Amino acid sequence: MERKLQALQGIIREMGSLVVAYSGGVDSTFLLRVARDVLGDSVVAVTATSLTYPSREYDEARAMAEELGVRHVTVVSEELDIPEFSTNPPERCYHCKRELFAKLKEIALREGMGFVADGSNLDDTGDYRPGMRAAEEAGIRSPLREAGLTKEHVRQLSKSLGLPTWDKPSFACLASRFPYGDRITPEGLQMVGEAEDYLRGLGFRQVRVRHRGDLACVEVPAIDIGRFCDDGLRRRVAERLKEIGFIYVALDLQGYRSGSMNEALPAGDPPVR
Repeated sequence: MERKLQALQGIIREMGSLVVAYSGGVDSTFLLRVARDVLGDSVVAVTATSLTYPSREYDEARAMAEELGVRHVTVVSEELDIPEFSTNPPERCYHCKRELFAKLKEIALREGMGFVADGSNLDDTGDYRPGMRAAEEAGIRSPLREAGLTKEHVRQLSKSLGLPTWDKPSFACLASRFPYGDRITPEGLQMVGEAEDYLRGLGFRQVRVRHRGDLACVEVPAIDIGRFCDDGLRRRVAERLKEIGFIYVALDLQGYRSGSMNEALPAGDPPVR
């Protein structure tokens, strides 16, 4: 890992100046910290606000950027205005990222920064991620992936650096809670966000509420599924999610898994990215 960290530092040093697409998650926080250590003030963190991005995530990103001493810029992402996004085809993320990266490149040009980078790591090549194609087309760099760093590498190195995000649960935008082909609406995003906030308040650190029409399908890690055997908890969760707007509430017995909505895609099509 030390060699990979040195490789990452070398990649960033060669860039000279950098805009980091900063979500506040494990990967982008680690990238931002290393970039600050290597480049000093020649780094800008940019976070996008959107209905698909909970306010708590934005607040954490802003606070972390301030703690790291990195200038933080906010842009408004308007992906719901893009028909190719809101109608939720399998390539939805491509259209979102293309719009976002265009804005980040404008900021880099305005600020005189040489490159734009995201926090993609080596593990991200093992799932269907059309957003990576948008990054390639826009010339966005992925220093963690270039240095051969996996998610586990990033977590361990983040811990060694004292970053509080080292064990932060993975998070994907709320649009990923909708089956492909189901329109993404502000109302649906709000329902999902409120439901997940409620479950986090009950102590579930890693949780997804999949929006399947009138049905809320709850995913928690397999180790936490047993908690729903408590009749009181089960009833409270069902009642609250129905108050939010769902008619039916179900628990996915397979447990939480990243990218579970991709399981509905035909095998081998579209290609894994």
